[in-house]
Amino acid sequence: MSKKTSVGGQAVIEGVMMRGSSGVATAVRKSDGEIVIDKSNVIPITKKYKALGLPVIRGFVSLIDSLIVGIKTLNYSASFFEEEGEASKFDKWFENKFKEKSNDILAGISLVLSLGFSVLLFFLLPTFAANFFKKAFEMNAVLLNIIEGIIRVSLFLLYIYLIGKLEDIKRVYEYHGAEHKTIFCYENNVELTPENAKRFGRLHPRCGTNFLFLVMIVSIILFSLTGWNSLWERIMYRIILLPVVSGVTYEIIRWMGKGKSKLAAVLAYPGLMLQKLTTKEPDLSQLEVAIAALKAAEGIEETKVEGKIEVDNIEGTTTAS
Repeated sequence: MSKKTSVGGQAVIEGVMMRGSSGVATAVRKSDGEIVIDKSNVIPITKKYKALGLPVIRGFVSLIDSLIVGIKTLNYSASFFEEEGEASKFDKWFENKFKEKSNDILAGISLVLSLGFSVLLFFLLPTFAANFFKKAFEMNAVLLNIIEGIIRVSLFLLYIYLIGKLEDIKRVYEYHGAEHKTIFCYENNVELTPENAKRFGRLHPRCGTNFLFLVMIVSIILFSLTGWNSLWERIMYRIILLPVVSGVTYEIIRWMGKGKSKLAAVLAYPGLMLQKLTTKEPDLSQLEVAIAALKAAEGIEETKVEGKIEVDNIEGTTTAS
């Protein structure tokens, strides 16, 4: 019998972040083979404030919340593999200037830059590109919006394919596969061991890849309602409607996760196929890291691994050896 769970995660540099009932846990395997786990009790903002938990609104809020947590965990994992040496003058100035807030400020800057890049590449650039078709051919607004949507999806697929060719990203994609296999193993009430987790598939219906692909599709429909007036007016509408697009997509994903209908399966299929690009088969050592993260996030008693496991949490640092 399968277990109902809302555990989700994200692959990071040489590790996995899991978000479960006991908090957010990020497990990273250091270059010496040691697995280090950072755990914090993070309460979703949608649970803190009821108004932010309303349908559609909760989708956009959850997206921003996930991005913030994701960037922080990526920075945490990257900190173990930074080149040793003297910090630059800028790094020293930044740390002296902002002190303990420096990491949060860097996360905020990273969030703004990543959001800006995504909006520019996947929303504004397709709008500019589709504008050439309007000038070259006589087309109605619906057809132009479809062309814009095709360009957007094509750019998205090309981007995922190209970055997957980078060696470091291949490793991240393997950890992404380890994350999915571990969650499947846990959901099916099978003992959490690397060997057991390896038997499960790596394409998971609750993956963020599904969300991103559906965002592209929902945007085609919603943007079609705005007409096809001046270029700058279209750009304004696309920026304004982004929270609505992400909110509506979030509700669709929630419905798909609960439903067993054929329509839900059809809608989930493209995102699942896309995961063939964003996940790769992990090895047993990567699955071991994902399992350590899930156990910490769910509050399951930790098992020993090679070397020792260090757990950093809000109260301090505890070591199990």
